[in-house]
Amino acid sequence: MAYSSEKSTRRRFAAAGGSLALVTIGAASFPGQLWAGALPILSVAYAGSMGSMMEGPLKAAIRSGLHLEMRGRAQGANALARLIVGGIIRPDVFIAVTPGPMMTVLRAGKATSAEPIAHTEMVIAYSPKSRFAPQFEMAAQGRVEWWKVLEQPGLRFGRTDPTADPQGRNIIFTMMLAAKMYHQPDLVEKTLGPTRNAEQIFSEPTVLARLQSGELDASSAYKIQPGPFHLPYISLPRQLNLSSERVHQENPGLSLTVAGKTYYPEPLIYYAAALSDALNPKGAAEFVQWLKSSEAQSIFRRYDYDAPGKASMLRA
Repeated sequence: MAYSSEKSTRRRFAAAGGSLALVTIGAASFPGQLWAGALPILSVAYAGSMGSMMEGPLKAAIRSGLHLEMRGRAQGANALARLIVGGIIRPDVFIAVTPGPMMTVLRAGKATSAEPIAHTEMVIAYSPKSRFAPQFEMAAQGRVEWWKVLEQPGLRFGRTDPTADPQGRNIIFTMMLAAKMYHQPDLVEKTLGPTRNAEQIFSEPTVLARLQSGELDASSAYKIQPGPFHLPYISLPRQLNLSSERVHQENPGLSLTVAGKTYYPEPLIYYAAALSDALNPKGAAEFVQWLKSSEAQSIFRRYDYDAPGKASMLRA
């Protein structure tokens, strides 16, 4: 399977005084929209886990097919939702993983609905450069318990901030479920330490880059992420990987409280919404619908995203 390399720098929205400022250049059929040459700009704020696909083949496909020039901002979905609701950034489209961040935007009246476009699952990625790599390889083959490898002293594990990024919470939920499944009540503490462990937490766009360089031995990841970095990973049992659309119903009573807010496990579904105050509303609507097309979905499949299945549209 061939992947495009993730660009080392992502295009960001032009910012001034802490808020996004979009400037019109030349006459356009999208009033108030920044133009790049002959193409109107489509600004997209998306979950950081999508970077490789969004900035590679998907960006090229919407340029040639929709005649739009995408400008992307990759960050934890919760953090992006707060920036959108607070008016700090004003993208045309928001793409989030799990329903929670998208519902924050919908309930604030920033969008009327969100379409399910893809699905993934939790895995444990590891570095071939790690001194623990042979043990991780055996775990991937089912020859040793994966969680026992993670518990070893000196192992460097990476994850994201559970207050800013759904994946930061999802790895904790995965470990909670593993503790129950394997009858290991201290598994979460042994593998992750404190909920907000400063030694393990990094920004989402950098976690796998650190793993690739050998700075980390292993990290949390979605199944879609290791491939573009040519990193191996350990698949997890369905009971642990949060792939089920009924993960909350299947695990009643499972919750996580971080910074005074309580969260519950959510299915790893990606949702896209055209925002109500989009500067390019026509392009935003066309893009969200295109994401459900066979052309877009074929790109998703190449990058290991699964189909959204029976997931329903979200509304406030």
